Amino acid sequence: MQEYITKSERETIELGKKLAGSIGPGSIIALTGDLGTGKTIFVKGIAEGLSINDQITSPTFTLVHSYDGFKAALHHFDVYRVSDEDELFEIGFFEYLYSGDICVIEWADLVCSLIPPGAVWVHIERTGNDENIRRITIERVDVK
Repeated sequence: MQEYITKSERETIELGKKLAGSIGPGSIIALTGDLGTGKTIFVKGIAEGLSINDQITSPTFTLVHSYDGFKAALHHFDVYRVSDEDELFEIGFFEYLYSGDICVIEWADLVCSLIPPGAVWVHIERTGNDENIRRITIERVDVK
């Protein structure tokens, strides 16, 4: 497990960009953290690292946004509003996960039983009194 402290939105983006440089097609990134901690900001960094120039926004109401990248396509999920697995089946969640593209799932802790082994888990939390400071832990969970 690796732990990082970021002190600005730009630093959080740069860390996401750094992570993008260490993953490849088929990677799954599971993001956790409270509302407003910077999960979508982190995804912006991943997108930058994949040479995606589109505006990255949270897919809160559509559940998924897809982007074409230089290394692979990026599928960005926000499962905060998902009420049951059927909703995920309807949008093709499992097809995306096993497509060979890169998938990033915000609020992954709400569907953790559906996240395949080998996913990279990223937890983001505010720390201290400064609302810009984040503690970001990255853990690669491999099949045992």
